Amino acid sequence: MPEARQLNPLTKAVLLGFALLGLGLLFQELVTLLVAILVTILLAIPLAGAASALERYRVPRAVGALAGLLLGIGALVGILALVIPSFADQADEFVDEVPAIVDDLEQAVADVTGSEPGEVGVQVQEFLERYTDDPGELIGPLASLGLSVAGVLGAFLLMLITAYYMAVRPEPLVAGVESLFPPERRRWARGVIERLRESWIGWMQGVLVDMALTGVLLFVGLQLIGLDFAIFFAVFSAFLVLIPYFGSIIGAVPPTLFALTDSPELALATLGIYVIVQQVESNVTIPLVMANRVKLHPAVVAIGVIVIGQLFGFIGLFVAVPILALIVIVVDEAWVKPMESERGLRTADPSDVAAAAAEEEPDAAAGAVVIAPVKTPPEDPSEAPSEPRAS
Repeated sequence: MPEARQLNPLTKAVLLGFALLGLGLLFQELVTLLVAILVTILLAIPLAGAASALERYRVPRAVGALAGLLLGIGALVGILALVIPSFADQADEFVDEVPAIVDDLEQAVADVTGSEPGEVGVQVQEFLERYTDDPGELIGPLASLGLSVAGVLGAFLLMLITAYYMAVRPEPLVAGVESLFPPERRRWARGVIERLRESWIGWMQGVLVDMALTGVLLFVGLQLIGLDFAIFFAVFSAFLVLIPYFGSIIGAVPPTLFALTDSPELALATLGIYVIVQQVESNVTIPLVMANRVKLHPAVVAIGVIVIGQLFGFIGLFVAVPILALIVIVVDEAWVKPMESERGLRTADPSDVAAAAAEEEPDAAAGAVVIAPVKTPPEDPSEAPSEPRAS
């Protein structure tokens, strides 16, 4: 039988290059789909939690998941009804006053852009009016894929329906994922899935608390220093909380520049408000609510956001933390833990040690050599056994 022909290293390198190129092109085409799947799973997790909680009171899972969905939609609509009207009014007022707002800054901007000083404000206003007059511009990257505002809303509705059915019957999906692994690794796969679920729940809890706390504190602070459009800037900055670290920086730029058109003192006060809120976020909200559950180092998050932004585009920034958590957990479970276990570096859980000892005890007993106890001689000579006398 002829031997199989071995490929030379150069051929292997060329084939590997083509394979990586194909994967890269395929990844670019599937970015939107991958983000949609991740968002659907994130929506299904709280619905499944609501269904499981109500199931303890003998409420069917279908009814429990539906109740959780309706409750979430109702809360979202209520918040939007309270915030959006004032936010929209102030946004329109802000756009209308843009030429006057940039009056003191247009000369500096003109030096950079090369435009005439009188044209800068008008150009900025026209740019902003593209988004306030036509919200469809906000989904420009999705529109390039042929999706309109109605298409995006339809896709989101489809994701909600899919998330609902996932929450009603999660077992087949979990079993399907486990079936991709060999039987001896399925228990490990279920542990990874559970760890991912806990991490993503912690992220969602942290984001909700962080957004609410950031919005309220910024609104109160900006109102106290007398900055106009406080609701607009507070809601804008609270929404950017979804982008870790960089969101708070981006959110502080517009209100600080706007305050600078009034006076340097107001600009410093505005910047101070944002710094204080950012410190509260970094030292209270994130450590207490999010970091203990997600367990990602700040440096990993900061670098990971940049990388994910390059791979997934702007929309990927809003789900950067779940993606990073997925990568870190999979690497830890598939590579770090086995490596440290082999070297004996990882501290085992006491319950795992006890279970392992219980499993190994029969084998140890079966192969053990029984050693008879050694009798020590008595200390009192009278108690010593008498030697037989010679006859």
